[in-house]
Amino acid sequence: MKVGSNYKKLGVILFLVANLSFAQSNQIIDEIIVSASFTPIDRSETGNSVTIIDGDLIRDRGVINISQILRDVPGFAVSQSGGYGAQTQIRARGAEANHLLVLIDGVEANDPSQNDEFVWGTVSIADIERIEVIRGPQSAISGSDALAGKVNIITQSGKKNGAQIYSQVGSWNTHNSGFNFSRKDEGFHFRAGFSRMDSDGDNISRDGNEDDGYQNTTMNIKSGYIVNPQVNVLVTARKSDGRVDYDSDDNFDGLVEDQSKSSDFDNLTAKIKTIYVPADGPWSHNFTIAESRFDNAAYADGIRGNITASEKSQLQYLGSYIADSQSFSILIEKEKEDWMQRGDIAYGIYDPNQNRTRENDGFALEYRYEPLNNLTLGFSGRYEDNSEFGSSTSYRSEFIYKRSDAMRIRGVIGKAIKNPTFTERFGFYTNFLGNPSLIPEESVSTELGLDYTFAENLIDMTFTVFDSDLENEINGFVYDPATFAYTSANMSGRSNRQGIEVSVSGEISNVLSINSSYTFVKSDQQDGETITREIRRPEQMASLGLYWVLSDAINISMNAQFVGSQFDTFYPPFPQNPENVKLADHTLVDIAINYKMSNKMSLLFKIDNLLNDNYEEVFGYKTLGIGASVGLRYQM
Repeated sequence: MKVGSNYKKLGVILFLVANLSFAQSNQIIDEIIVSASFTPIDRSETGNSVTIIDGDLIRDRGVINISQILRDVPGFAVSQSGGYGAQTQIRARGAEANHLLVLIDGVEANDPSQNDEFVWGTVSIADIERIEVIRGPQSAISGSDALAGKVNIITQSGKKNGAQIYSQVGSWNTHNSGFNFSRKDEGFHFRAGFSRMDSDGDNISRDGNEDDGYQNTTMNIKSGYIVNPQVNVLVTARKSDGRVDYDSDDNFDGLVEDQSKSSDFDNLTAKIKTIYVPADGPWSHNFTIAESRFDNAAYADGIRGNITASEKSQLQYLGSYIADSQSFSILIEKEKEDWMQRGDIAYGIYDPNQNRTRENDGFALEYRYEPLNNLTLGFSGRYEDNSEFGSSTSYRSEFIYKRSDAMRIRGVIGKAIKNPTFTERFGFYTNFLGNPSLIPEESVSTELGLDYTFAENLIDMTFTVFDSDLENEINGFVYDPATFAYTSANMSGRSNRQGIEVSVSGEISNVLSINSSYTFVKSDQQDGETITREIRRPEQMASLGLYWVLSDAINISMNAQFVGSQFDTFYPPFPQNPENVKLADHTLVDIAINYKMSNKMSLLFKIDNLLNDNYEEVFGYKTLGIGASVGLRYQM
């Protein structure tokens, strides 16, 4: 793959900067991450671009939707069709929404019945300990859905005996409440949590006054037991169910109107993991059984209509050898996906009522080696045999060069794949026809990064350039004038995504911390000789977060997020002639004040969209204006 000339120049700049003489003798703070490799590694030992979001930060900011936090991640473009719980897509580095794999406690949570996307409105921020975001090609580690990156949502463990209750109320008659309790004894830990969110919402269509509400009930369990010094068993389960109101375009003018429609969801992710570490050797053995289930039903005027369901089962064995300056891992995996949908036959075109199954056998290797004290190399590869698409391979190579205690240079090159979805191959309701002849998408990506720590080890700066070429991109909006229907097709030519990411975070002083980022990404789609800019991908995005400790009892956080202009597609009454429309840039500003009333009780006051910016992230869908909320948290 050829990297663009601009990025070659940037690479030269990185090389020159790295060889400058710096007076500081600082050291990058290491943080253990579990998602970038088959084994947990220090953050400074991976060549990937990594963002870690702490659960306490989420709670201090009073965030309700997880997408509010992920807007701060460099390279992440968020498109939300309305308010709380509304359909949300997140595109990493200009890729598609189903190119990003989302895991909950290591369990794959993308929904095969929703075009292999993760449905962000189904996840609650309750009981989150941290979120690990790994950008770049991850198929060699995690398979098909991780073409552009992955997000691992890690829930809290039982670290001490105790319980906590909380409640937050705010605009649009929003209530977010819950409780959790935990227990920890010698060799055993347990934590359970329950949360409930209700919101009347606001009207998401441009006209009308019918509110579109949201409900989410989430239960979470996490437990571990040390059987003996060699055997440890971990169990996790997370269940969420709820309802999302939405509007649709029933008069075919290209814009949504007020409708009494809703969608119910009922999701489950669960895992049992056994870890065996022999007393007399460097090997460790992990055996994992994981399950994810998704049920969705659509309602119009209270009458149930279309339904979809899917289930993903995984069996894994992971063996790892760690000794001195090298490590080796081998993964053997078996996966099965079941997909079902039921609904009325649309326009007499085809029958959407069908059941499908596919299986996948995977075999992967990873080798990490430190030939020098300041150089780390990593190589990983995966072979898969899919019942529908045959065999495929993916790989990733990375290096980390520590120029000094304060600086490191890192790089990654990798090939990743994305298998066609059930929906793309077998159709959906209304007038979308499937194309069973689709072949997998393939991407080859490179990135080069510079990480530097300065100001006495308090400020971290990262600078990354990336370039990715995608082949066989699937266009899901191919119009057939003979049937007045849409279908999917692999496009000819290569689609390119390239850009830069910059972030600066750390402590400016004893009382003030900063977290900022800037992203420029150019994402083009090629079909034959025609090259067009991809929709819903702003070229420029930036965020600035300030955290001010006013006193031992009061802290204030302010967050500003800028999203540049972007294009979306408008489908007028004659869909064979879709139009590109420009969505204006917008800036969101949130402020949260936390007051620690005692060692056990804290109070939160939050203002969202302080500037009351009127904007759309998806053409025709309004978003929420200025809103306020107040919350109380009590630790027992």
